[in-house]
Amino acid sequence: MKKIELNPLDKVEILTLQDNTIDITMMDNNAIVQRAVAIKEGQIRNSILAEHGFSALVKTTVGEKSHTLLFDFGYSEGGAAFNARALGVDMGQVEALALSHGHNDHVGGFAALVEMIGKKALPLFVHPGIFKSPRYLKYGEGLRFDFPAITRKGLEQMGVKVIESKDPETLLDGDAVFLGEIERVTDFEKGFPVAFFQEGTVEKWDPIEDDTAVVMNLRDKGLVVLSGCAHSGIVNTVRYAMAVTGIEKIHVVMGGFHLSGPFFEPIIGRTTEELRELNPTHVIPTHCTGRKAIQYMENTMPGQFILNMSGTKLTFTA
Repeated sequence: MKKIELNPLDKVEILTLQDNTIDITMMDNNAIVQRAVAIKEGQIRNSILAEHGFSALVKTTVGEKSHTLLFDFGYSEGGAAFNARALGVDMGQVEALALSHGHNDHVGGFAALVEMIGKKALPLFVHPGIFKSPRYLKYGEGLRFDFPAITRKGLEQMGVKVIESKDPETLLDGDAVFLGEIERVTDFEKGFPVAFFQEGTVEKWDPIEDDTAVVMNLRDKGLVVLSGCAHSGIVNTVRYAMAVTGIEKIHVVMGGFHLSGPFFEPIIGRTTEELRELNPTHVIPTHCTGRKAIQYMENTMPGQFILNMSGTKLTFTA
């Protein structure tokens, strides 16, 4: 296993450009949580979109020096970009891109966001598994839904520099790590049973091995783990982050945990208990975690739970 030494950070900010929910009237701002507001130029007319997708802007700070990463790109062509404009985000600050996996609820808004950034040869970190095609969900013999194909040529035509890696890779001059292919060691996180792909003419079950996460190290407080869908299992993801970085203390576990629907609801309890044992300061389920799992985690870990939504900015300081 490739080891990565992370810089101890003074601050990590995560601004969610897209998530599944929005409540513009929450009014629960605090030192960590800052919600999007409906006010624009003194009028109640600003809107934030929620979609079944995920995109987050990650800003890391050490002293006076900051770096910015865009992690995932949302579902629709324009949803995350719409929110970035509504939030007044300076997308020109983005220095690197990372994709959690090759499903379109994480890559659909790629073109619009890259155009907003306006830079050429931005590094885009991906697992090579994103290029498998065709890949699809199959419910019995007669019902199949294909994911749109992703090609290296198509990405490069948008002006980015594609960096494929199964191994962990350093991001932002050592402020973050792209985990690459996550080791799967738990006995209950078994993947998506209806996901398949074709290799030649042979149909195979798709382990979605391209599923990954990005990780930061908040000085003296521990790891900040940000997943996209956690098809590898969120517990596997956190444990792999610990192994790659050599840091055992966990400050934040955030992202899609993929516990929605009948295939995954049976492991909500076990996942939550395993997360409790890992003892993060904050647990922030997003996107595909699902209503039942989010409610269960909020009830089980009320002191650690934070509700996320589109337009929310979370600030973690050392």
